[in-house]
Amino acid sequence: MLLNKTRNEKIIGKVKVADTHWRKMKGLMFEDAKKFDYALIFELGKESRKSSSMHMMFVFFPIDILFLDKDKRIVEIVKNLQPFTPNYTPKKRCWYFVELPAGSTNNVRVGNTLEW
Repeated sequence: MLLNKTRNEKIIGKVKVADTHWRKMKGLMFEDAKKFDYALIFELGKESRKSSSMHMMFVFFPIDILFLDKDKRIVEIVKNLQPFTPNYTPKKRCWYFVELPAGSTNNVRVGNTLEW
């Protein structure tokens, strides 16, 4: 479960971690929007803007993204990132980013801390 610890609210019930090189590279490419009912978490292993740069090539549905620092505090929120966006680089360095179904981030704010 992905929890907004600051507000003590559940964001989404299921969590998957992109914990291999292949899973990080594939992300949500070629996935079915109807089956995307979970948070997909990427850990970068260092705080960086460049390493957290991502694309939406071959992702056929919009998503929300939360960028987090090493303490799992939200530093940036991107809502409704559109399919086939060629590149998105966050404005601040982050340690994690979390991809969620579009509309899942309505009750989160920059500065909130997450837990999974």
